[in-house]
Amino acid sequence: MTKVDIFSGFLGAGKTTLIKKLIADGYNGAKLVLIENEFGQIGIDGGFLKESGINITEMNSGCICCSLVGDFGTALKDVIEQFAPDRILIEPSGVGKLSDVVAAVKRVDGTEICGTVTVIDASKCRIYLKNFKEFYENQIKYAGTIILSRTGNISQEKLDQAISLIHEINDHSQIITTPWDELSGVQILKAIEEPLTAADMAAALLEAEQHELEHAHHHHEHGEDCECEECRGHHHHDDDDEDEHEHGHHHHHHDEDDDDEHEHEHHHHHDDDDDDEHEHEHHHHHHADEVFDSIGFETSKRFTKAEIEAALTALNDSEKYGMILRSKGIVAGEDGTWIHFDFVPEETEVRTGASDVTGKIVVIGAEVKKDAVKELFGI
Repeated sequence: MTKVDIFSGFLGAGKTTLIKKLIADGYNGAKLVLIENEFGQIGIDGGFLKESGINITEMNSGCICCSLVGDFGTALKDVIEQFAPDRILIEPSGVGKLSDVVAAVKRVDGTEICGTVTVIDASKCRIYLKNFKEFYENQIKYAGTIILSRTGNISQEKLDQAISLIHEINDHSQIITTPWDELSGVQILKAIEEPLTAADMAAALLEAEQHELEHAHHHHEHGEDCECEECRGHHHHDDDDEDEHEHGHHHHHHDEDDDDEHEHEHHHHHDDDDDDEHEHEHHHHHHADEVFDSIGFETSKRFTKAEIEAALTALNDSEKYGMILRSKGIVAGEDGTWIHFDFVPEETEVRTGASDVTGKIVVIGAEVKKDAVKELFGI
């Protein structure tokens, strides 16, 4: 049996950073293969991990969900046959549902799921759970281990709030709250592998909702012209799209204080739990490509660090560029170096790194204004 670890987490939570840490100090010489699943046409994280020295298989242009189960199963079998790894690490798209990934792996003979991890940015847990409940909640619910990122940069009150929100969804899995730089990869991996009871309970949750997932998969296979009752409900989501747009309009307010949270809640008039539950049920069977959008492009253009920093800062303007949740890229620098960058709302990181065969930029969000984004980067 080939061991499989799944590293889930919403856009920009820190999955790739965690995987790099575990490869450097955790797996300790095990023969590894990483399967990357990017949302969009262009793969970036493989370049970020190039120096890790492990084999990387990239799957682009979609999530590992019902539309890609066949392709994913084939890719997983090919990886096992070609590389005979001790362990396969799977990093799904940040907008993928963890339940779909677990189900897809379970369909492949000869695999054993050892860890189901969800990485959560503690500073954004509340706002993302409100705006993207269906996807965010699924990743929390099906995790055997939940690892919080950026815990060293927030107040104890905000950290406690994030933990409380997580416990409301998943009260059986271990939550790692210690800042990563205070832990070794060995410690983290041990926490992922050892709580077998948590993994068993996560598996039980999966079995309990298998019927619901199968219903969603069946629903997705119906054609656009299908007139059955469930498809009529599925095809007409204009109001939902408008709600997503309204979410996006307020997403970039800082959620560190209660006033902004109050404004967000008031805007949607969700004054009681019944409204929130209704919204969750109404959106439950969405797939990532119905809610999220992306643009990716390759470029030979050379940039300065200042130009990249200015472009990433500009992406916070949701009116001009749409609600941008994540951007990352590897581009050539004017000084001969290569620039690697990451963006999540109100946070950017720009650094030098390994070269790539050409420059690559990806921008992911909701209702992305693609022409404006291309103009921003001068493409």
